[in-house]
Amino acid sequence: MTQQNIITKNRDVSLDKIRNIGIIAHIDAGKTTTTERILFYTGRSYKIGDIDEGNTQMDWMEQEKERGITIVSAATTTFWGDVRINIIDTPGHVDFTAEVERSLRVLDGAVMVFDAEEGVQSQSETVWRQADKYKVPRICFVNKMDKLGASFENTLKDIIERLSAQPLPMVVPIGKESTFRGVVDLLTMQAYMWDDNKDATGIEFEKTEKIPDEVKTQVQEYHDKMIEVIAESDDNLLDKYFKGEEISVADLKAALRKMVIAYKVVPVYCGTSLRNKGVQPVLDAVVDFLPSPVDLEIIKGTDPITGEEKTRRLVGNEKFTALAFKIQLDPHVGKLTYARIYSGELVAGSYVYNVTKRQKERISRLLLMHANQREEITHAFAGEIVGLIGPKDTKTGDTLTDEGDQIILENITFPDPVISLAIEPKTKSDQEKLSYSLQRLSDEDPTFQAKTDHETGQTIISGMGELHLEIIVDRMKREMGMDVTVGKPQVAYRETVDRSIESEGKYIKQSGGRGQYGHCFLKIEPLGRGEGFKFINAVKGGSIPNEFIPSVEKGVIEARDKGALLGYPLTDLQVTLYDGTYHDVDSSDIAFKIAGSMALTDGARKAGISLLEPIMMVEVTVPDEFMGTIIGDLSSRRGKIQGTDKRGHSTVIKAFAPLSELSGYVTTVRSLTEGRGIPYMEPSHYEKVPGNLVEKMKLERV
Repeated sequence: MTQQNIITKNRDVSLDKIRNIGIIAHIDAGKTTTTERILFYTGRSYKIGDIDEGNTQMDWMEQEKERGITIVSAATTTFWGDVRINIIDTPGHVDFTAEVERSLRVLDGAVMVFDAEEGVQSQSETVWRQADKYKVPRICFVNKMDKLGASFENTLKDIIERLSAQPLPMVVPIGKESTFRGVVDLLTMQAYMWDDNKDATGIEFEKTEKIPDEVKTQVQEYHDKMIEVIAESDDNLLDKYFKGEEISVADLKAALRKMVIAYKVVPVYCGTSLRNKGVQPVLDAVVDFLPSPVDLEIIKGTDPITGEEKTRRLVGNEKFTALAFKIQLDPHVGKLTYARIYSGELVAGSYVYNVTKRQKERISRLLLMHANQREEITHAFAGEIVGLIGPKDTKTGDTLTDEGDQIILENITFPDPVISLAIEPKTKSDQEKLSYSLQRLSDEDPTFQAKTDHETGQTIISGMGELHLEIIVDRMKREMGMDVTVGKPQVAYRETVDRSIESEGKYIKQSGGRGQYGHCFLKIEPLGRGEGFKFINAVKGGSIPNEFIPSVEKGVIEARDKGALLGYPLTDLQVTLYDGTYHDVDSSDIAFKIAGSMALTDGARKAGISLLEPIMMVEVTVPDEFMGTIIGDLSSRRGKIQGTDKRGHSTVIKAFAPLSELSGYVTTVRSLTEGRGIPYMEPSHYEKVPGNLVEKMKLERV
């Protein structure tokens, strides 16, 4: 019987035997390699996938194989013992952070992978904060223990200092760097020893109570500390601890499980996935310490009618509830919607109600996913992550429920794009396909946006970074057969007002017959950086009829998106509509829309406008001899150096720098460091552009 058949036949496991987990990490920490070992050791695959050979199970896209990185999240199902583990492998590159965000939204637990030499890196912090946002319990795996400069202890310190977490070591490494050969389990006080000469796959290992002399003292110290931390969480165990009584491994596991689920501690393991050492204890930890749907008990949402809080029990005999968290346009099956089923049961061929869109959707087929492979099923149950074929209008973040008992689950929020570029098709036939292709891609990826610049007629696409847009253009060519010409990347500037002001907008038009009349007063106020846009209706006494208020708001939003200085969208401002007048006959929606637009544009110009630019948080890991060169180059790019960290034989330079100055920066760093520097960038915040540069940009626009 194949592994696929085993999974299909054993899908009816009880809810307490299900784990929905994600594998998350900074790029190059070994996340996909770890996932491949998990699939191999659990029997899901019969050959260990290798990133360099481009034959991994989870990185199935051609772009992933060519670049050796994960671009899209991939789901699969496997078994460890009698426990079913649903896994989502996520990207580590910051340009594809939306894949991590939406995956963590629907997962119950996560395995965080660290590079033992690099410790906690920038994207490690980003995905950790994302997991914190959704209160996802996690365990840590310190990978690459065989690497030069690897340090289990330094990584533990990093977790405390940079992630503000309480790590609890569950193993002690035996050997380090090239001599790393095993771990000691601190719960059972047994050593796991791998011998490369006997079994290169890492399946076979020696399990012994004989702890090597070199680590005996450290093992005892860590073991005693672990017992103390766990005992403090439970009165009964604490009583035994003070009396000097032995606490059973089963009791320790039960207490630790509660601590992990309550986010009080994070168990930490170590090994080297590439050399097939230390992954099996992580699988045991997933089963022992990460929550099942039963542990989480309920999910909270809101009643779509009353707006009050509403809950669903995470069980099969509740009303059906699911969250659509990913859309994929598959060449074989069409639109594929990934959904996490929280409660109830779903049958192929049935109808569900999309509460977000307020419409029925038919589920024609149900699929169990293994990366880009699929297996058709007839029923899906609470606790499962499945693919749905049939929904036409369902988008990422939509809630699907039973129509008779509706609930809206918390949506998924995504960051705004920071970089844009113009594209145009090379042939006239492709022009017709362009808008359709862009719509498909934006349906899949919420951080990808496309729009038409009405002044130039150009199509502008926006995303999270140069690599993100490069992949989008490559997919258009390969998957949709479109060849496009690409312009130079453009920074996503924003505009904001400098001070508060009151503004009037009046639109009157008389041209025979019925005229047009719209009149409004706005108060325009700056908000704190990053607070976005707010529109407040403060009209009293009916000075503007209620039916025209939305029209004023539409006009304000339209003017906001066009900007008032250089044509970039306005942000970080609050607009309050507080008064106006109307005409019984001539007032109309269009008149008030134009009045609202005029009031914002004129008011913003009178208030004074500042241009904002995206600032990137930059980290460059370089050999010590290149530190001065990189610092000098960053300073020349208007970078502000924040400090340096020593990691092994390298130095990590931290800085903030404007995105506009970082075009082609990856290539520059490699050139300046003989190919040995590793740059990392992620969007941080917006800051005002210096006045002299604004004037220069104005002149370039003339």
